[in-house]
Amino acid sequence: MSKKKSVFENPVVLTLLSILVGFIVGALFLALMGYDPIMVYTTMISGAVSKPRFLAYSVVYATPLIFVGLSVAFSFRTGVFNIGAEGQFVVGSMAACLVGIFVDAPPLIHVTLCFLAAAAAGAIWGIIVAVMKVKWGINEVLSMIMFNWIAFYLSNYLVTVPAIHSDGTAEATKNVADSARILLPEGMRAGLAPSSNYGIVLALIFVVIVYLVIEKTTLGYELKAVGFNKNAAEYGGISVNKAVFTAMAISGALGGLGGAVHLLGMGERISLFAGQEGFGFEGISVALIGASNPVGVFFSGLFYGALKYGGSKLNLVGAPSEIIKVITGTIVFFIAISHVFKVLGKKKEGK
Repeated sequence: MSKKKSVFENPVVLTLLSILVGFIVGALFLALMGYDPIMVYTTMISGAVSKPRFLAYSVVYATPLIFVGLSVAFSFRTGVFNIGAEGQFVVGSMAACLVGIFVDAPPLIHVTLCFLAAAAAGAIWGIIVAVMKVKWGINEVLSMIMFNWIAFYLSNYLVTVPAIHSDGTAEATKNVADSARILLPEGMRAGLAPSSNYGIVLALIFVVIVYLVIEKTTLGYELKAVGFNKNAAEYGGISVNKAVFTAMAISGALGGLGGAVHLLGMGERISLFAGQEGFGFEGISVALIGASNPVGVFFSGLFYGALKYGGSKLNLVGAPSEIIKVITGTIVFFIAISHVFKVLGKKKEGK
């Protein structure tokens, strides 16, 4: 007779429990530093959702994270650890920037071309790593880390090119054309964030697309089979090498789209980097919090975006915004060791 599964085996329960623990640990750190955790958390939550403008900013912050989270989650489901989403994000933003500056086209066409260029750039960045893995057996994690830095310095070089450099004194590229922006109409932005854009709609569309690809198509079945067991998948007639290429191309394209959404919706131009922006690494956290499920990634991206924007208001009470990293780091840590909770749950039921 089958027994009912423990609540600890439910990924939603595990995620909510990890979030709770994350906030508790953050509160302990705040208390040790002499801050009132309740006041700090109240300020953070109020700063993220208490007004329509704050809520709009939280969504704007979340949108590129959802795309990068989808990128990482897709690769996780297919057995590839995509730590290169940062580089894919950067090359995607570069491609969108070049098309946004040099192409003259009607708005809808211009935006479409920017997104296609970004997706192609991200996909190529992922495929290069796949070639190195399949042809020469180079570990994808190491090569992705190197490619993140290549993208970083390539972006900084792009900023210095005279034809692209800003006409002013800023160490940045020129602004993309207005026809390439994805901002909401000015009337709709009244009372909201000035950078409110259609990105969240695009993110929702791609959440649905990625879900359908993974769960409802033959391609998704083959990719997941490779992720579960490469040897068994190959024995069943599935080409593992082809699956790696496909997974890295799609994952890279999603990361590139994240860069385009950030640029066309919020950034408007690429500035000289002092250090890696971290969108790719935050995307890993979003994917883990969302249990590598496209729907989960959507909500975890919104959660992470609200934390980021709400955390920017902590200077109002003199609290360090770094507490957000403590909270998210703790959440990811407990999700990563979630099997411990599963074991405890099984012991509780006498299994």
